[in-house]
Amino acid sequence: MGTGIVVLIVILALAVIFLFYGVSTYNRLVRLKTLVEEAWSGINVQLKKRYDLIPNLVETVKGYAAHESETFNKVTQARAQAMSATDLKSQETAENGLNRALMNLFAVAEQYPELKANENFIQLQNQLSIIESDIEKSRRYYNGSVREKNIVIDTFPSNIIAGMFNFTKSLFFELENEQEKTVPQVKF
Repeated sequence: MGTGIVVLIVILALAVIFLFYGVSTYNRLVRLKTLVEEAWSGINVQLKKRYDLIPNLVETVKGYAAHESETFNKVTQARAQAMSATDLKSQETAENGLNRALMNLFAVAEQYPELKANENFIQLQNQLSIIESDIEKSRRYYNGSVREKNIVIDTFPSNIIAGMFNFTKSLFFELENEQEKTVPQVKF
């Protein structure tokens, strides 16, 4: 065999290796993108559960503290903003506002011992606590999926494939401050 044929075989072998690497990396990026979308969907499911529970909670507290209408209005407005958020940043902002409004609602409820003993209110508190825990788990899963995708997009040589096919980094779903990273306290 001549050296020209050997060089050609080596070049073809390298081209095949690069082709397989490119296809493999592309497929990995598609899989990671899909995992991020699935994780975001999981967060939305948990948020919807919370949004559905909030009106019942507000109505229960309203029965005992009817004169606290400003607090109820803030919770209702915060819930509406959170439900209508269209992107990650607006969702983060809306969720932070909703968490603050819920904390105020529970502060109002703290002033009414008969409300704290109400079986329906206790049940709603427990449901909200479970949902908040599920939201936290969903956020961790989402952020883990985002981390994996962003690492592949940032590292060499997979960043070349990511750039060629316009894969972009995803944003983490984070709360603004340490106080809001805790689950709202719902025990009385």
